[in-house]
Amino acid sequence: MVGQGKRGGSGGSKKTATPQTQNTEDSYIIFSNAKDEAKNKKASSKASTSQDRVIENSTTGEDVPKKPDTKKLIGGASWTGKLPVNILSEHCQKQRWEKPEYTMAKSPEGFSSMVILKAMNPKTKEMSILPPFKLPPTYKHLAMHSTAVEARHFAATYALFRVCSMRNIHMMLPPNYKDLWKGEFDELKKEDVKDGKGWMYEADPFAAKHEREEAQALMAKKRDEREKQRAKEADQPLVPGVPKMNGSYHNNMRGWTKVPKVEMGKRTRVQVEYMVRRHAIWNPHAVVLSEYQRRNIVNELVELGFRKSHIKEATEECKDREETLEWLLIHVPEDDLPKWSLPEGYVAGISIASGNIKREASIKRLSDSGYAAEICETLLNKFDGNEGMTAEALQNLLLHDTEDNNESPLDISGLAVSSKTEEDEVWKEELETLQSIYGYRFRKMSSDICQVELEVPRCKDSFVLSIRRSSLYPSTPPIVSLSSPGLPAYIRLSMYRQVISYAKDNLLNQPMVFNLVDWLESEIPRITEDPGKLRDVSAAATTASEALQAQTIKNRKSVGRRPIPIQWRPGNTESMKILSQLRARQETSQQRKMLAGRQSLPAWTLREAIVKTVDKNQVTIISGETGSGKSTQSVQFVLDDMIQRQLGSAANIICTQPRRISALGLADRVSDERCSVVGDEIGYAIRGESKQKPGITKITFVTTGVLLRRLQTSGGSTDDVVTALADVSHVVVDEVHERSLDTDFLLILLRSVLKQRKDLKVILMSATLDAGVFERYFNDTASVGKVEIQGRTFPVDDYYLDDVVSMTNFNPGSRYADNDEEASNNGQSVASMIQALGMRINYSLIAATVSAIDTQLGSIEGGILIFLPGVMEINRTLDAIRSLPNIHALPLHASLMSSEQRRVFPPAPKGKRKVIAATNVAETSITIEDIVAVIDTGKVKETSFDPQNNMVKLEEVWASRAACKQRRGRAGRVRAGKCYKLYTRNAEAKMAERPEPEIRRVPLEQLCLSVRAIGITDIPSFLASTLTPPESMAVEGAIDLLGKMGALEGDELTALGQHLAMIPADLRCGKLMVYGAIFGCLEATLTIASILTIKSPFVSPQTVREESKAARAAFAPSQGDLLADLAAFNAWLDQRQSTPSYRTLRSWCDTHFLSQQTLSDISSTRSQYVSSLTEAGFLPASYDPSSTATSHLNAHNESLPLLRALIAAAFNPQLARIEFPSTKYAASISGAVALDPEARTIKYFTPDSSRVFVHPSSTLFDAQVFPGAAPPVCLAYFSKIATSKVFVRDLVPCGGYAALMFGGRLELDTLGRGIVVGGWLRMRGWARIGVLVGRLRGMVEEVLRKRVDGGAWGKDDEEVVGVVRRLVELDGMDR
Repeated sequence: MVGQGKRGGSGGSKKTATPQTQNTEDSYIIFSNAKDEAKNKKASSKASTSQDRVIENSTTGEDVPKKPDTKKLIGGASWTGKLPVNILSEHCQKQRWEKPEYTMAKSPEGFSSMVILKAMNPKTKEMSILPPFKLPPTYKHLAMHSTAVEARHFAATYALFRVCSMRNIHMMLPPNYKDLWKGEFDELKKEDVKDGKGWMYEADPFAAKHEREEAQALMAKKRDEREKQRAKEADQPLVPGVPKMNGSYHNNMRGWTKVPKVEMGKRTRVQVEYMVRRHAIWNPHAVVLSEYQRRNIVNELVELGFRKSHIKEATEECKDREETLEWLLIHVPEDDLPKWSLPEGYVAGISIASGNIKREASIKRLSDSGYAAEICETLLNKFDGNEGMTAEALQNLLLHDTEDNNESPLDISGLAVSSKTEEDEVWKEELETLQSIYGYRFRKMSSDICQVELEVPRCKDSFVLSIRRSSLYPSTPPIVSLSSPGLPAYIRLSMYRQVISYAKDNLLNQPMVFNLVDWLESEIPRITEDPGKLRDVSAAATTASEALQAQTIKNRKSVGRRPIPIQWRPGNTESMKILSQLRARQETSQQRKMLAGRQSLPAWTLREAIVKTVDKNQVTIISGETGSGKSTQSVQFVLDDMIQRQLGSAANIICTQPRRISALGLADRVSDERCSVVGDEIGYAIRGESKQKPGITKITFVTTGVLLRRLQTSGGSTDDVVTALADVSHVVVDEVHERSLDTDFLLILLRSVLKQRKDLKVILMSATLDAGVFERYFNDTASVGKVEIQGRTFPVDDYYLDDVVSMTNFNPGSRYADNDEEASNNGQSVASMIQALGMRINYSLIAATVSAIDTQLGSIEGGILIFLPGVMEINRTLDAIRSLPNIHALPLHASLMSSEQRRVFPPAPKGKRKVIAATNVAETSITIEDIVAVIDTGKVKETSFDPQNNMVKLEEVWASRAACKQRRGRAGRVRAGKCYKLYTRNAEAKMAERPEPEIRRVPLEQLCLSVRAIGITDIPSFLASTLTPPESMAVEGAIDLLGKMGALEGDELTALGQHLAMIPADLRCGKLMVYGAIFGCLEATLTIASILTIKSPFVSPQTVREESKAARAAFAPSQGDLLADLAAFNAWLDQRQSTPSYRTLRSWCDTHFLSQQTLSDISSTRSQYVSSLTEAGFLPASYDPSSTATSHLNAHNESLPLLRALIAAAFNPQLARIEFPSTKYAASISGAVALDPEARTIKYFTPDSSRVFVHPSSTLFDAQVFPGAAPPVCLAYFSKIATSKVFVRDLVPCGGYAALMFGGRLELDTLGRGIVVGGWLRMRGWARIGVLVGRLRGMVEEVLRKRVDGGAWGKDDEEVVGVVRRLVELDGMDR
């Protein structure tokens, strides 16, 4: 390039650069560190120095002073550290990127430089080049410097920030650059993240670039698909009543012709509107719109056809444009609404098919006056069909509606009128007078009713005033009504209200009709122009009004327990008591025996070092291999030291474990070593189970999740997190190397707590020697010490797959091993056998290996531990080895009950050999003492997550070499052992060194919710400071999903979000259980959540797959997979209760293709969920499903439509729109009959318009019909799997109101086409339905909020829940 030639190609030339090059901003030079340019470093440096001098001289015309030393120029006179350019080069080298290149531009303002990074793919040798790291225009001034050297170092600093902003590299930079890092650069990053450009600051910019290119390609593909869809819809019919646009007809019905319709029955709508009047909350946070905002809203909504005065009134009470539109659709009477907002075929008036013509006529006359037909009907019934008394009651209601806003508009007990109907001479005389005054304009309709045709100046419309004598006239005003074609009822009611108020103030006890006519003729133009507020007449105009004063919801926080801070006073009474107890216990023979065993562990030799390091530092990292005693001994060393220093009362050590079995096993082991009972000095706390005594228990082993729950429920702010640990002296995080999601979250919380709690000690324990990672993470927060303990393991011999095949003489063609010579001479080489085995787990080979090991060991005692990836593989392995003689086979995995997990520790029965089939829970933490042989399949089940398509996959993958090393070590705990690796040496070499941290490969919704629950509002920034930051796209997707689920609204937790944050379960399962408790079907939702957590209880053997699917579908035909599973579980419970024989129950399960073990696991998980809901305060401590005290929680367990709706609510936004084909008909004797569509012609589409397919294993795979009077709108699915197609599983169909009530945000289509749910699901229907449902949603949210605050279940809450339940059960209809 030209710039390179000027730098290196000119040699020692001192020619002055041309003025054009100096002053053109776009000219630049690239500085490269390539090898071919570094051959003559000295000459190049000299040339560069000369050129710099000439450039400066040509600009200033003065002699250039001696160039200062670069380190002093950049870092200052006292700087001795590294410079930005060097740091960047080292970073690129560590990342295996190419050396950075620098552009250089010269302008009148000075020099500016940018960095270009490159990386070569080691496999394809393809060079990836990033665009230069360029500052935005508003920050461009920062890049301008007086010298090229300074510009280059500035560019290096900015490049470092772009790829290392999540690290503390700024601590290594010179002062000026350090300030830039924490100042302007940090502000720029916040702006970019806010604008959706967080990808610019990924640690691996090349991977980020690749992901963006893939995302853009995907978007382009979807854009093309949308264009095709638009073209397909081009010939659809137009929406009725919508005129052509821009001189040509515009097809406004594109995309709306095949969408389902949603309707609401009349009585149901009246009830919902009445509830909205009483309970709906507008503008809950009392937001005040600015004059500018109001003006914009008024202008926009006037264009939609609303009256200006109505809009102005609405803006006084609403918070934004959307709420203003909803308010108008609720409050404006139907006859004054814009045409687009009315339902199809709407006709003003009323038609009631009662068969009573006289009654219908009375209601018609009364409602024609402008009053709501529903109120007219109710009052007419109240007064036994007396139209006169009804009219008077209606007018009284209109005048008195503000006196008691909480009173039902249908309660007319305070509006009683006299029944006096006698003729009155005064009234007769007045009628005669009116006749003579108005002539033809006057008509006497009856003895009590007359009409006067009004003459209203400047008004073309005709007005006829009807006057009905009131029961106490003239002591009270007469009943008036007005008819005028096209004049909305709302305006007429306003006229009645004002004219009667005028009469009451000025005309009582005298003939007043003439004066009323005169007043109306002069005031009608004014009232028509400015009718006043809708609220003044809303009680009589519609049932959908509410209290005048907007309620304001204050933010409320539930505050958990407040621990008492530690008192660090040695020698108090309690401490001395603990010390004397310890000394007395140490004198016992049992304790001496235990102590001798402890002293044989490698950790004992480092006892003093551990205690001193913990005492001296806030953070201590203890690394120790398997068998070193780090987990059992370190916490005891710390506790004994505190007791000896007379600080026993202050000791409160919490030790976290990644798994329940680890916490239980360590609690048992440590309590035995201290000769105490679990629950006294040593305790534990796992989900749903704990043994500990406040003030007495000094070491508590807990699962990491339990400690996080304590921090999350502490009060909702970061200070509350600190307070929650006020009574804790030490937090020990064991197995920190596993890098689970919970562990990484806990570490970032502890790091922030350490800044405020200088007396808190944190101990990190790792089974591998990777302490440096954690040391760097905590270094800038606290002092860090390290202790390394050598392991105590016996030699372990390794046998790989070829060795195992040779040892067992295994023949892949037969089911079992054959140990005679015939098998060894069958002509197959070991290599061909290995090839025949493939990479899948062969259970016959495992059984053969177990048999061979048992034979080799003979009479020698010792157990065998088999590592398998999952529960299914464990069950298949146990089935394979059960036929072997003298084998005591046991499973070990996280889903087992605590009591079942403990069965692996005792020795096998006499004469039998213990064989344990385990998942990776047996790799670390727990120690099974008698294991002498390990069989390692080398596999693990690992969750992977693709944030681009929101797909989660649980895949069987190769374990890491570090994990396999841990597995191997289990064979050498008690004596020399053997490890049988069912994989080749080549496969082992290809394994990853360490597993990727869980935070980088799982969905982050629960983590983001937990972060928000502790008071952190900026979730992305918080997670960016974790040990290994997750992908920004995954974080953004998780926050977006939480919003769609209803857990977050903006940055604030909703009431539902607060509940979900307290329930330790998958968010969808938690949401299902919360709604189940609210809507009275708790037991059913508990079962469904447990099924989702475990798996379906149905088994599907390949040979009888269709029979299995038919058996499953028979439990709940067409209701969906989960309801079939629920029905099967309930049937199993009934069968278990009525059938005492286990064999009979097992036979029943086999007949119905059910797994007895899975059903038991589901039952166990249900119990755990009940405990979790009780701990969270959502259920009473005495909850019993059979108790009448809690019967309301299970009153609707049998309502299948309600359950389908709640499942859809829990799974949202995992919904797939159902698109039915055009209806086909068949001829019959009675005429054409509609045919059910073929299953293959029914299509399903996700929110991104991608087509998905029902999984063949689903009960809905062949479904042609669905439950309910109306066809379902969508399918709710729990999981989405991509194989040959994208399939959805665990399905439930749901109706329109399920989507409306529990789907995404509701939007009203202002072209009158219907309602849009979540921005994608369209339904044709009346706009007012959308508003009413939206208000009901807010009421349900308030019911949930009361639960968060511990409020009692009230009558209003029952009413709200009951209305919502009937809506989804009846799909909006009255019956």
